Amino acid sequence: MTRDFTVAPLDRWTLLGLWLPMTSAMAIAAGAVLWNTSETVPRGLLFTLPFMLLVGAVLHVLLRRRRIQLEHDQLRITATMFRKQVPVSAIDLDKARIVNLDEHTELKPALKTNGFSLPAFTAGNYRLRNKAKAFCLISDRARVLVLPLRDGPLVLLSPEKPRELLDGLREVAASAPRR
Repeated sequence: MTRDFTVAPLDRWTLLGLWLPMTSAMAIAAGAVLWNTSETVPRGLLFTLPFMLLVGAVLHVLLRRRRIQLEHDQLRITATMFRKQVPVSAIDLDKARIVNLDEHTELKPALKTNGFSLPAFTAGNYRLRNKAKAFCLISDRARVLVLPLRDGPLVLLSPEKPRELLDGLREVAASAPRR
């Protein structure tokens, strides 16, 4: 049985954080090329601007790849181009909690080791301010589900309903056969 948990929606600033720098860079590139050439349509722009638009479009599509699934005894997370699969038995559910990252600043992602971030959005592998390793899918910093793994790292998630996901994980853990 697979259960899908809706990821908290993206803040409007996230898309602005993607497209504003992208369009600014395109305008600067176009201005620089047009300023320094006498060609009516500079060849440099024929490749540069479509390439920059393509990069922006790919990143925009990747932002839509956000999924949290509970399938049998596995938690599956898709965060843009990053994926993580964790057995529920590997999660220390007694220490799991829902936090506001503005209040618990030690859990804020600090160093991107293999990730993707925009304003109000964080996905991938990070070192937190407390130096712990974490896999993150954060789109709402006010309601983050912190899942400590038994082998040390953390998983930080922003489901729309974090309590529902935590309850689902506890149900799966309770129904698992004891070893």
